[in-house]
This record gives sequence, structure tokens and C-alpha cells, in this order.
Amino acid sequence: MNCLRLFVLLMAAVLAGCATHPDRAANAARQLAASDTSSTIDLTRPADDIWERIRLGFAVPNLDTDLVDHWTQYYAARPESLLIMSQRARKYLYHIVDELERRGMPTELALLPFVESAFNPTALSRSQASGLWQFIPSTGKHYKLEQDWWRDMRRDLIASTSAALDYLSYLYEFQGDWYLALASYNWGDGSVRRALERNSREGLELDYRALKMPEETRNYVPKLQAFKNIIAEPQKYGITLPPINNTPYFTTVKKKENIDVNVAAQLAEITLDEFRELNPSHNRPIIKVDDEAEILLPADKADIFMANLKAYQGRLSSWSTYRSKKGESYTAIARKFGMPVEQLRSVNGLNRRQAAARSEATLLVAAANDAPADATQVVAATAQAATPAQTQSQSGGIRRVSLETGSRASGASTQADAAADIQVLRRSPQA
Repeated sequence: MNCLRLFVLLMAAVLAGCATHPDRAANAARQLAASDTSSTIDLTRPADDIWERIRLGFAVPNLDTDLVDHWTQYYAARPESLLIMSQRARKYLYHIVDELERRGMPTELALLPFVESAFNPTALSRSQASGLWQFIPSTGKHYKLEQDWWRDMRRDLIASTSAALDYLSYLYEFQGDWYLALASYNWGDGSVRRALERNSREGLELDYRALKMPEETRNYVPKLQAFKNIIAEPQKYGITLPPINNTPYFTTVKKKENIDVNVAAQLAEITLDEFRELNPSHNRPIIKVDDEAEILLPADKADIFMANLKAYQGRLSSWSTYRSKKGESYTAIARKFGMPVEQLRSVNGLNRRQAAARSEATLLVAAANDAPADATQVVAATAQAATPAQTQSQSGGIRRVSLETGSRASGASTQADAAADIQVLRRSPQA
């Protein structure tokens, strides 16, 4: 009888242990993912604006920690900063969300530039990470984001977004967990791998929250979750998000001739700052012909740009290149090309205390002594003469507009005709 009682007690203990182990796992899971916003990406329900479209694609389990609460309250208490970041984001979010959906990736990743760069495409960190997605030089080069005297492709909106999503996809496939993938994006996949190996050796948990991480990485995922919380329920936090249309903001333009940045902005009838916000990768005041990247323009300015370009008979660029000799005086170079030496220093980023070239180098110099490239007069005339057709940003497919069949104006030179050979590609929403 005693043996039977002992057997019953032992079986009860075993069964109790089996029952409590799942509870512990469930409790841990609830701490890590308090309430899943979505388990699948819903592409069937139409979105009223880009914020709603982002919400519909939430697919990463929510993180519920004290750090998440801290950062949610921190950002919610700063609505002005959130508004500034959101106003910057309105130019880029449609493209980012479009790319995420095309790849079947969670749309909360579109909020990552809030954490990385505050949606400032020219942001540069102390570690020399640059652009919306904050690529360091080596990782940028690995993902074919070239950085040279002319351009830094880490700041190119289309190329850097593609590279960032490639990198995040790789990290998720490698880690099998979005928290670990995001930590790897911030800290480096090698660092996260070594942290996991350390935990394994010490018999510790192998999840994101159990890792020993630098302070920045420890706060990284909670910051993203904080932005997600606010975007998911802005009213709960007393936030009014600025409306952002669920339509493409920009149009891509391919060109086959050098064009000054200021001339391109004039022809599109936008400010230089507006042009640079969409084309922040250019280091010089000229967009070089052998750059394969596209010019981006606001979608409603493409036809205006084409009409002004066709009417424009002036020079597209005021600059040419010159190969300096070692020891050649910058003052002498400036005099040779009829330009102030301070202008030579400014456009080439030269040190004011350096009087001469230390080695052979490519410099931008004034193309000639005649009138600089300027499109302000033709822009004013074109605005009076014609009303360009409205851009159909939601039409299906890709429409190409080329001026190969006609010169920009009667009597224009062959060189001018070649300069006018520009294609406009309308990016339309994915079906």
C-alpha cells in the first residue's frame, strides 16, 4: 500500500512538472511578444493612406519590455520631433513599403529609418555610417553601394533601400528571428553570432533578450517597437500623424548627358533643397553622364521637367573636369579656367590651408568663360506658354518618355539633341 501511495505521488509530481514547463515557456513568450499585431501580411485589404498600409503589413511579434515602454513614452512626449521626421518620411515611405511588400517582408521595417537616421538621407554618424539606412563604408561596398569622389550610393534612395532589404533578408534567413536579425543589422552579424555562442557555452538562453549587447543595440529593437506602437495607435498616445497619400511620391528620370544639379532643379521647377532631398547621393554640383543611377523628381513634376527641357536651348552644365598635377597651385588652376579660387575650393571640397595639389587629382572647373548654365528664363516662358499634362502616378506598367525624336527647340545643335535624350520612368504600385 505504501509502495502504491509512493508511486501515485511520484506520477503526480511528474505530471505537474510536465504541466508547469509549458507555462514557463508561455510566460517567457508573452514577455517577449506581448501581443502580435499580425502573423501574416495582408495585401488584400485596401489602405487609405501609407500609415494604414504599413499597419496592415505588420508581421513581427510585438516586444513588450520596460525599454519599449520607456521609448514609446519618450517619442510620444515629443510630437514636434515625430512630425518633422514624418514629414521627411513622406517622400520615401511609399517606395520603401512597395519594396517590402514585393519581397513579402514585414512592413514595420519601413519604420527602421526613424531609428537609424530620423529619415534624414544625408545623416552621417560618428562611425561614418551614412544615408537613410546608415550603412558603414565596408558594408555599403559589400552591397554594391559605391562611394567615390562623385557619389556616395549609401545616400541613393533606391539603391540603399534595395541594399538594406537585401541585408535584412539575409540576416533573417541566417538568424531565423527578426529580433536577432535587427540586432545584427545594428551590431553586425558576427557580433551577434559570437554573443549567441557565448550564451551557448555558458548554458544561457539563446534568444534576443538574453544576449549581452552594447547599450545602443540593447535599445535598438525597443526603439523600433516604440515607433510601431505609436504608428499602430497614434490616438492612444495623443499623436496626430500627418496624412501621407498611398501613391508614389517620386518619378525616376534617366539621362544621357551631364547636367548641373541646379539646372535640373530649375527645369523641374522645384527648389535646390527639394531636388537634393530626392537626390542626396551626389557629392558635386554636376550629375555625371557615366553615372547609371537615375534622377528622382516629384511625380507631379515630370511633365513640367520634360516641357522645360524641350524648350531649353542653353547649356545643361557649367562644369568640366581637369586633372591637376602634383604641386600645381590652386590659384593658378582657378586663373586658368577663369574662376575664383574660393569657388574652386568649394566645389571640390579642398582644404583652405592647402595651397597646391599634393598629387594628381580630378577637379571640377568652369567649362568656359561664357554664360553659366541657367534655366530660369525658359522656365518662366514655358510656364506662360503651356500647361503640362498631369502625371498619372497610379497607371499600370512603366511608361517611357523620350525626346530622341525631336530637338529641345528649333535649330538646337546635335549636342543639345543628345542632351535631350532623357527617359522618364513612372514607377507604379505593384499589382
